[in-house]
Amino acid sequence: MIRLAASALALSLLTGTALAEPVAYDFDKSHANLSFSYNHLGYSTTDGRFGSWEGKLLVDKDAPENSSIEFTIDVDSLDTFWADRDKHFKSPDFFDAEKFPKVTFKSTKVEQTGENELEVTGDLTIKDITKPATLNVTVTTLGEHPMAKKEAAGFAVSTVVKRSDYGMDMYVPYVGDEVTVTFHAESLKADTTN
Repeated sequence: MIRLAASALALSLLTGTALAEPVAYDFDKSHANLSFSYNHLGYSTTDGRFGSWEGKLLVDKDAPENSSIEFTIDVDSLDTFWADRDKHFKSPDFFDAEKFPKVTFKSTKVEQTGENELEVTGDLTIKDITKPATLNVTVTTLGEHPMAKKEAAGFAVSTVVKRSDYGMDMYVPYVGDEVTVTFHAESLKADTTN
């Protein structure tokens, strides 16, 4: 990604043209997964996912620091593959999904930390509590999609959230306070034609 950015900058300087503005990309939800995991009593790792979410992604290949993302998760789409546990997690003991139906993330800073590595800092809001969060992003692929024949970007994202920071401290420390969140996704350059 660094080599790509350097080449684009050199071309811009030679031709005298301005670098492009960030471009909107749409997530391909058929090739995306938002999941989480946590330690259960030291015996096992329990997994879950969120099946419903929306993301607004702007990508600047030439200057990644100008990229941004906004993300909204539907709490009611939580699925840990066990109905009774799902019901408990959506209750006031944890997410309180009826009162706080959405989780949101909005980036405030994007920093390139390696050739294909980004660190995305932003505001994570759960149950109306907003805390800073950092996403570690690997850009897995950036280029023309061989099937869609459009510009595409693939990502592997991870972060760790302390649930006690958001008023969800039941069973801590026996059930892990730290929840690992991962997001794997493909995205395609948005069609700007009407």
